[in-house]
Amino acid sequence: MSKSLRLSEKWFRRGLWLVSLVFASFLIGLGGTVVDDLPKVEATLQLDDFLDRPAAETLRAQVRNAQQAEESAETALDQARLQRAKSRSETAAERETFNNWLATRSATQQSEHNPEVVQRTQALDRLQLRERQTQQAVEAQQQAALDARQAATAAQQRLAALEKEGYERMAVQQRKVQLRVFLYRLALTLPLLVVAGWLFVKKRKGTYWPFVWGFIFFALFAFFVELVPYLPSYGGYVRYVVGIVVTALVGRYAIVALNRYLERQKRAEALPDQERRKELSYDVALARLAKGVCPGCERPVDLKDPTIDFCPHCGIGLFDHCGACNTRKSAFARFCHACGAGAGRGLLPGSDSDASAAVVPHAAGPLAGGPAPAGPL
Repeated sequence: MSKSLRLSEKWFRRGLWLVSLVFASFLIGLGGTVVDDLPKVEATLQLDDFLDRPAAETLRAQVRNAQQAEESAETALDQARLQRAKSRSETAAERETFNNWLATRSATQQSEHNPEVVQRTQALDRLQLRERQTQQAVEAQQQAALDARQAATAAQQRLAALEKEGYERMAVQQRKVQLRVFLYRLALTLPLLVVAGWLFVKKRKGTYWPFVWGFIFFALFAFFVELVPYLPSYGGYVRYVVGIVVTALVGRYAIVALNRYLERQKRAEALPDQERRKELSYDVALARLAKGVCPGCERPVDLKDPTIDFCPHCGIGLFDHCGACNTRKSAFARFCHACGAGAGRGLLPGSDSDASAAVVPHAAGPLAGGPAPAGPL
């Protein structure tokens, strides 16, 4: 179709398509903001809302207390180990000194040192007793830390079991919330899609077609981008069922539209040549000729063959001769390309001039002073 348009008209159409896209982008931005804010109409779910609050708080307090007791026991255990290490070091040093002293006494055979033996032995016994006490302190702190750790583990297990039930109840509620939010989105986007379908069928060729197409782009984006990703799954059943239903509806519409188109084509091909030309606009005819198809039946025709003046499929006239210079020209051209004579003077082979002149009244468009088609085909 672009070959039948003026250069300025082409650029105007491109500018209008740009307007359509910009309009769609603003609508998409507004729609995305609204869709993103839809979940805010539902209250935010918290785990505590689905738990036995007193029991949960008691278990959490037990876990905290047990963890604090474990930390205190670990700190005391470190101190006890340090004291034990110090006691062992002192005992070992005293034992070594005592053994050296005994060796010296045996070598000198000095009996007067017997009271000192008793004294040194008693001192060593005290150090060993202190070492045993520090060992007992270490063991006591180890036991305390173990008890606290086991108490914390038991409380955490009971709390985890309680929270697991809460998570299950919260998951059920979350699915309900997701379904409600999806229904909000559906209630918002489905009417847009219906309106877009109506505009596509009725208004896409109207004067304000850029805004119509912008709204159509917005509705498609809102439905397939803003809605479909949030479609509840439920194991895939919902999405597959919705996909089957949508495919069936679209397929049925396509089949019905194809059958209607074929019926219209059959009725149009049964009409006389002049009436069929009246139903063809100038731009549509040129666009189909540019694609190498018959303007009447849209079947392929070898337009470069100079012997073909009529469509071999539907019989509509494709070429005639100029009444002024007898040059072979397109039957849908408004002026002769050789001499510039009006198409009303053209003669179809085997027909009178009135039959050819029937092309002129219908050919209202930019070149004839009539309004140009307002939108795309």
